[in-house]
Amino acid sequence: MKHSSFLHCAARPANRRQAIAACALMAVAVASGSAQPGEWPAKSIRMVVPFTPGGGTDTVTRQISERMATANRWIIVVDNKPGAGGNIGLDAVAKAPADGYTFGMGQTANLAINPSLLPSMPFNAKTDLLPVALVASQPVVLVVPADSPWKSLQDLIAAAKAQPGAIKQGLASTGTVGHLAGEMLSYKAKIDVLNVPYKGAAPAVTDLLGKQTHYMFGTPQAVYPMIKGQRLRALAVTSAKRLAILPQVPTVAESGFPGFEAVDWKLIVAPRNTPAALAQKINAAVNTGLQDPAVLKQLQSEGSTPMGGSLQDAQAYLQKEQASWAALIRDAKITLE
Repeated sequence: MKHSSFLHCAARPANRRQAIAACALMAVAVASGSAQPGEWPAKSIRMVVPFTPGGGTDTVTRQISERMATANRWIIVVDNKPGAGGNIGLDAVAKAPADGYTFGMGQTANLAINPSLLPSMPFNAKTDLLPVALVASQPVVLVVPADSPWKSLQDLIAAAKAQPGAIKQGLASTGTVGHLAGEMLSYKAKIDVLNVPYKGAAPAVTDLLGKQTHYMFGTPQAVYPMIKGQRLRALAVTSAKRLAILPQVPTVAESGFPGFEAVDWKLIVAPRNTPAALAQKINAAVNTGLQDPAVLKQLQSEGSTPMGGSLQDAQAYLQKEQASWAALIRDAKITLE
């Protein structure tokens, strides 16, 4: 959808000026006249995406927001505020009025990894934000060039142990789930590899195909087309269960590391003191939206799994993930240097 307000004009006035005026009047009527005095929402709801338009987080946010808006006759405006690995957008959410009109789409990196990995954060992920609704989770995929001699994760580990520091791991970016999944594997497998960071998945995949690096953990969106085209080989996925789009690829847990899991989840958050009753309305709308066949199809096509659950589930999951990533960063002595 081109516009983020999820508002359509059904009338067809005679000229462009009349059309614009009609749409403006409709917007005012919906925003201010659809609710009784004191009833929520009395105006549009802002959903902050802390990344640029067109990416995975933006796509999922727009899709679930459209479902919520349509089902409840709300106006939800998607507001992209990219920068600093998602910290700029979520900082805007944390500092917004807690009146039930501002929410944001957080992720593993900006809510659970960055707080322990970065020396400073503009907001406190534990105290400044209210977890509202779990949306979806997505693993990363360990890939090598299709002609690599490594046919399994154990082959890679054996090579890394035979040549300490010589095997190169490409990183789409630092501080991401892909980066931390690689660090987790190195820590658990007791291998020493050389991390080669890039400014995005595209150049990282390009150099992997060009044999400048040996392997990487990439998102399904970044690597699945190359796997399907037989230019990359998938050795493992980092979810607890195998991916529906890669059913033949084992999990890292199956490959000798029980309990290994590293997923990029999406969680809607709000300013900390947002009224629980309003947060509950968004939570219920998300859970309903996740049952929509079109949403389920989109999530599955990109290698994601719907999550959902209660406000309490969102809170407990976030706390567990924050503690888990903090422990890994501490124990493995992971830094961005």
